[in-house]
Formats: sequence, structure tokens, C-alpha cells
Amino acid sequence: MISKIPLSVIAISLFLSLALAVIDNDGLDSVDFSYSGATGPSNWGTLKPEYTLCSLGKNQSPVNIIQNNTVLNQKLTLQSKQYNAVANATLDNLVYHIGLHYNGDIGGMEINGKKYTFKEMHWHSPSEHLIDGQRFSAELHLVHKAEDGSTAVNGILYQNGNSPTEVDPFLAKLGDALKKLSEDNVTQADVGMLNTEPLRQNYRKFYRYVGSFTTPACKEGVIWTILGEVKIINQEQVAALKAPLTPEYKDNARPVQPLNVRLIELYDELK
Repeated sequence: MISKIPLSVIAISLFLSLALAVIDNDGLDSVDFSYSGATGPSNWGTLKPEYTLCSLGKNQSPVNIIQNNTVLNQKLTLQSKQYNAVANATLDNLVYHIGLHYNGDIGGMEINGKKYTFKEMHWHSPSEHLIDGQRFSAELHLVHKAEDGSTAVNGILYQNGNSPTEVDPFLAKLGDALKKLSEDNVTQADVGMLNTEPLRQNYRKFYRYVGSFTTPACKEGVIWTILGEVKIINQEQVAALKAPLTPEYKDNARPVQPLNVRLIELYDELK
């Protein structure tokens, strides 16, 4: 006799498969960490052997970018205009952050002649990277992978505007989908056709360094590019990003890590 599998089990399995497909960290097969207490960042390295780099790694992220200590390098390149203008998108609650993926291949970018394909984007609040010790309201990570498996992440920092009416126009288009994710047992929300505006930023100024994923297993070798221009967001939008998450993941920013002997390079068209 063939036993029937409950629809709820099938739904959970499909969600986990999707989460693993768009997740931003190699080697992570379950969410067994948090941002506080016994499973918080200070203990990530002891949760399981494959998380050892989280405590012993020497090239970890995020970092505090001290502008006076950056090294100007006008030869740095980042070609970020190889994306489709619009594509069908889905918003995901991946337990420890809210992510968004576009269906199908929408393009990618080049760094120093190497091609990276866009995989997914997700938000952290407050920001993970700091500039001169300042933490911002939120940070968007645009995750890309090359054919050889290497990863490049572009980070965009957001600060609250001077007026509640100042909003991030991209997040404004996700309002209904974010509300949907806040409903019980909803892990995905269809956005429909959506522009790829965050991917097509003008990188007139940016910081570049080599670091790691900011969640376990904290794998190193990630090329980080942090946009120099801080974008605007409002408090309601930040709250909407936090609302679908459980309390231990609402403030999902890993503390800054030691820079050690690494250099942070700066590209600035105006210099």
C-alpha cells in the first residue's frame, strides 16, 4: 500500500528547496543560528565544525570602512549594466532575512574582466557594514556568482531620510508582497514584473575588499563592493522588512569583524 504524503510536507519541502537555491551562503543546509543568545554571532563558530571560520577566519565580513585608511585605486572596475530592465520576481522569507529573486537569468556584471551572474538580493537591518563607525538603517546585498563558484556581493547602504515621505522607490513597489509575508505560514509572495533598479546603480564611488559571507558558514574569498552613495529609506520600510521575521532575526546584522592585514580600496571618479 502506497502511503500518501501530506500536502503540508510537500509545501515545506518545496520551500526548503527554493531557500537552498537562492541562499547566499555555500554549505548552509539549515538555519541553526540566530543573532542573539547561545546561537548568536559570538557563538557561530562553535555551533558545528563547518562554521569554524566564523570565529577563526582572518578575512571576515562585515567591516568598518575607515575612509582615511582606504587606498585609492582608479583602476578598479565594475561593469553593472548587463541586466534585463524588468523581470518576474518573487519575495522570500528565508527565516533570517527577506530575500528577492528574479525568475530566470536576468544578467550579471563584470569585475576586472570576470563575469558574475546575479543570483538573489536580500536585506539586513540595521546595516552590517559601517563607514567611519556609523551604522546605517539598512543594507541591501546583491549576490552574484561566477562559473568557477566564486562570489561577489555588492552592498548598498540606506539611511533614514529627513522626512517620512522620503522612501526607497524600489522597496515601495514591494509593500503588498511584504505584507503578504507577514501572514501566518506564508514564506513566498509573488511580486510580478519588477524593475532591476538596485542592480543598475551608477558606481561612481565604491569601496572594494575581500571578505566573507556574513552568515554561517562564513566562507571567505567573497569580493565585496560597497556603494559609496548612501540611499534613502524610511522607518516604515525598515519595519516592513523586519515584520515577517521572528524576534531573534529582526535585527539581523552581524557585528563588524577585524580588518587584520587587509586593505580596503576606493574608486572615486571625482578624485
